[in-house]
Amino acid sequence: MIGPSSDAAGLIAHLETLRSEENVAAMARFGIVTGRALGISNPDIRAVARLAKKDHVRAMQLWRSDIREARLLALYTAEPKRLTMEEARNWANDFDSWEIVDCAADLFVEARLDDLVRDFADDEREFVRRTAFAMISGAAVHRKKEPDAAILAWLPLIEVHSGDPRNFVRKAVNWALRSIGKRNLACHAPALALATTLAESSDKTARWIGKDAVRELAGEKLLARLK
Repeated sequence: MIGPSSDAAGLIAHLETLRSEENVAAMARFGIVTGRALGISNPDIRAVARLAKKDHVRAMQLWRSDIREARLLALYTAEPKRLTMEEARNWANDFDSWEIVDCAADLFVEARLDDLVRDFADDEREFVRRTAFAMISGAAVHRKKEPDAAILAWLPLIEVHSGDPRNFVRKAVNWALRSIGKRNLACHAPALALATTLAESSDKTARWIGKDAVRELAGEKLLARLK
């Protein structure tokens, strides 16, 4: 029986019973790294996390297993208030999948490890850089009470890295820009202005990021919602 007293080994053994080779094949088609995957859906992993409850030390042990599902379970059951910068950096060294990155970014935002954003953006590794912009997007969406100035302060970072053509970076940069623009009216105008500038860039990647963001941020439905 899974519960708060379950240890890492017990949780991994339980995950093994949920293995689905069919799902592993399907995940690969979505660009999910499946070398150490059991093929368990995210909702099912979250269900296990709800039963297991938060346990920071156990989360660290789960991460070290190198199993996709155990690592996601680690991210879902880590304690944000106990997560340190060093622990987050160590995890980032293992990032090799957009899925893991995006889940980790949510945790890092909840843990308020904002100093990592600039450091991760400056990191040349594709998935570490993606983490920075996934964090920006998450903060823009979830931190309702955060001063808008703190969110807008990340726009220059978006501009600086708008020329990175790597798929998982450019999509995250675009995602961050759109998330800021959709936050509220105060954030919309500066984000749309940057998107418009990028849309006219001579750089192919920056131009794509800008045009795609303009398409959404200038949409009538969004403008009506923000007003």
